[in-house]
Amino acid sequence: MFTQIRRFFRIFFRKSRTIKNEPLNKVSLIVIILIDIFILTNVFAGLDDISRWYIDPSQAYPCYTEWENYQTNTTQDKDYEIVKSSFSNNTGDQRSFQQIYQQAEQGHLGKVSPICLNYGNYKDKINTPENQQIITTIAQKEEKVSTLEESNRTIRAQYDSTLLEKIAGQSRERSINVVGAEKAKQELDQNNRNISTFKKEISELKKQLLVKTESVGFITFLKDDSKFSAVEQAYQQASFWYPSIQLTFQFLFLVPLILIALSVHNFAQRKGYGLISLISWHLSVVFFVPLIIKIFEFLQFGTLVEFIFDIASTLFGGLIFLLSYVYILLIPLLGFGIIKFFQKIVFNTKVQAASRVQESRCIQCAKKIKLHDYYCPHCSCYQYVECESCHELTYKYLQYCKQCGHSQEPVSNQ
Repeated sequence: MFTQIRRFFRIFFRKSRTIKNEPLNKVSLIVIILIDIFILTNVFAGLDDISRWYIDPSQAYPCYTEWENYQTNTTQDKDYEIVKSSFSNNTGDQRSFQQIYQQAEQGHLGKVSPICLNYGNYKDKINTPENQQIITTIAQKEEKVSTLEESNRTIRAQYDSTLLEKIAGQSRERSINVVGAEKAKQELDQNNRNISTFKKEISELKKQLLVKTESVGFITFLKDDSKFSAVEQAYQQASFWYPSIQLTFQFLFLVPLILIALSVHNFAQRKGYGLISLISWHLSVVFFVPLIIKIFEFLQFGTLVEFIFDIASTLFGGLIFLLSYVYILLIPLLGFGIIKFFQKIVFNTKVQAASRVQESRCIQCAKKIKLHDYYCPHCSCYQYVECESCHELTYKYLQYCKQCGHSQEPVSNQ
């Protein structure tokens, strides 16, 4: 096992730093590294773009967050606050809420929820010039209330100080406060009366806004639990599968690049095109790195993790730290499975040896050799092994002896 790993890294670094078994000079190596960095940057940019190709759950269900906040809100003014949100679009953008929601479909796969589009339509109906004026008036009166309350805090502080001076018998001329206690009390009373009046006017304006037909229809729509449940279920499902969909698109982006780079590398090796072989090898590595990173990101934050986390929460309750044990066991098993897959299928020694023998190539490095060469002049690998049955020389790694046809035991790489 360790011999194979050591051999893999030896071959990897040899291919990365040599052209036809000759080492690269320092300038060429720097150029290759700069090319790798440039391509890797663009690969990650492409991965980021394609990962956002499928519509995000928050874009597909743009009404969900507001709707959920409304459902969980327990304040008395929650109906007014949700209606007020229909006027937040007046910042120079002339598009309706429905248009803003639907625009998320442009350049993306997937559709926006029809229920959320209907939600946007209700908000657009509320957003009339008359209702905008009511909201503006309410905002002005609330600002006046805020100003008066701030003034009261200042006066109250001065009033308390003046009252203490009066109790202490200090003369008015020596007071540090501008307003006397009597006048401060009068101003406080006047401001409190004005505040009370403004608050009553604000309350009436809110009621006036909420009894309008469009507002009543919107609130009724919001209180339809069946529609909210449908949106909530669809949003949760979309959020659950979204990381898997992203990883699938990232695979679709990277796999063709990896296959093309490896194909060019193998072709260049067969033809003896050293520089093309080196560059294509670097490209295949550059394309593999983001793929591995994205797989680990998915394993850390994706659907599988959520599934395991839910099971762990159910089984262990608050002992979520036990999930670390699951990772410690799962990741090595997954790595073992990947290794076995590549060993048995992708880099199967027998399959590679059979094709290389047919093309008169070294069974280890795949370089072109003469038909009866015992050792490869490129990597010094011995090409033959003694048959256990007839004791004649036959090709290493092949399943049957070329002399007597006897089955051969697998020969490990040395």
